[in-house]
Amino acid sequence: MDFGLAGKTRPALVVSTVFGDQDRALITVVPHTTSLRGSPFEIAVRVPFLKPGAFLVQGVTSFPTVRALHRLGTLQPEPFEKVLDGLLRWLGHSRNE
Repeated sequence: MDFGLAGKTRPALVVSTVFGDQDRALITVVPHTTSLRGSPFEIAVRVPFLKPGAFLVQGVTSFPTVRALHRLGTLQPEPFEKVLDGLLRWLGHSRNE
């Protein structure tokens, strides 16, 4: 994903659904980082196609699809759910409410 940060690209997890013809061509993503700070909003999951790090749910954002460069892989359901749970916590929600 091209985050527009000094020409740097970084991996990101797409968390949005497929959009229709009348929707804006946007995707919502959670960036992956290797610069960890120990925050509870850094969700570490093992991903064979990424360097060790975490998904930073505080960095959730939406971009036009043209900023997505290419697919690196797919998360298995369990790690995806872990990131989604962290994202819900960041947004002030949980599945148990």
